[in-house]
Amino acid sequence: MAGTILLCAGGTGGHLFPAEALALVLEARGWQIELATDHRAVGYGGNFPAEATHIVPSATFSGRGIPARIGAVLKLASGFFSAFGMVGRVKPAAVVGFGGYPTVPPVLAARYRGVPTIIHDQNAVLGRANRFLAPRVTKIAVGSPALKLPARLEAKAVPTGNPVRVAVRDAARRPYPALAANGPLDLLVFGGSQGARFLSEIVPAAIGQLPPELRGRLRLVQQCRPEDLGAVEATYRRLNVTAELAPFFRNLPDHIARSHLVISRSGASTVAELAVIGRPAILIPLPGAIDQDQMANARTLADIGGAWLVDERGLTPEALAAELSGLMSAPERLQAAAAAAAGKGQADGAEKLADLVEAVARKEPAVPATTRRRPVQRRNPPPRGGALRLVAQSVDQEKRP
Repeated sequence: MAGTILLCAGGTGGHLFPAEALALVLEARGWQIELATDHRAVGYGGNFPAEATHIVPSATFSGRGIPARIGAVLKLASGFFSAFGMVGRVKPAAVVGFGGYPTVPPVLAARYRGVPTIIHDQNAVLGRANRFLAPRVTKIAVGSPALKLPARLEAKAVPTGNPVRVAVRDAARRPYPALAANGPLDLLVFGGSQGARFLSEIVPAAIGQLPPELRGRLRLVQQCRPEDLGAVEATYRRLNVTAELAPFFRNLPDHIARSHLVISRSGASTVAELAVIGRPAILIPLPGAIDQDQMANARTLADIGGAWLVDERGLTPEALAAELSGLMSAPERLQAAAAAAAGKGQADGAEKLADLVEAVARKEPAVPATTRRRPVQRRNPPPRGGALRLVAQSVDQEKRP
């Protein structure tokens, strides 16, 4: 065993999926993996190959008013001291953060314990937690070539691309599905790992605006929040649209590969997976974000012709229906966009990031190698019962030998 690497990630799919991809590569190279996250991770970490999972107290500063901010500071301080003890027990060779406020306490604790630290940012804009941590870590792994760092941080930056899961790389081997001019069109709609109310409202309304002959061609798979499922299902039943609906698809890469067109938000993981698999998309960035990271992510595909960027503000069902109608009537546009998206994809991001992590852990020159690659095999079930094992509601209550 080479040693232990502690991965830290916010408890959503956008943070956990790239961490999972890295974990599988490092595990194949002989490292033991442990995970620090928050309670939300139980919904997405079923295949995470961690020997132990530590729930870290954390908070954001999104609340308004002085009491909310004081509460956030106190919770982060509690998380730091808990993480300081946990890092001392785990004794990792390196700590890697993937963004989200749950990464702040353990990455800071590692720094004050003298453990090498890396943050990875998938987005075209540095996230707030990573922006805070960036001056304090050993290296910054850059997922998007569009990311611009301040000059004082450039010496720490190492381009790695975004890690994608084994299932994504498997899906990327499948060619774009054949699409006849008047044949069935497979449409996939999703809003990130937590869903999106807006998509559950506007997409059914837009499909209702399509002519019956176009509506009859659709084979729809759509992610909906549990509270939206009933209304969306009733709308599609009324429209006689074939639809598979669920709050969360564990086989999402397979659905992406089978689709002719995707409508989605533009989180970094989504954009990376679309590019690796090579499928065209109508991207509707989450509006109102302070950093506008989803808008920047979407532009990386839209600018090369791999996607169509649509601003949610002012978007109507009629406008979305017109966009859908135009694409369904021009399969050559979809095929060209699929090829353009695939040209942007980087399937080896997990290996490049693993190279960097090993170099930092072993205090070697931190330049990712591009020649040494080991294939990552999918394991089913997860190794050593490695499905996410939550460690109660404190940072570390797991008994160690």
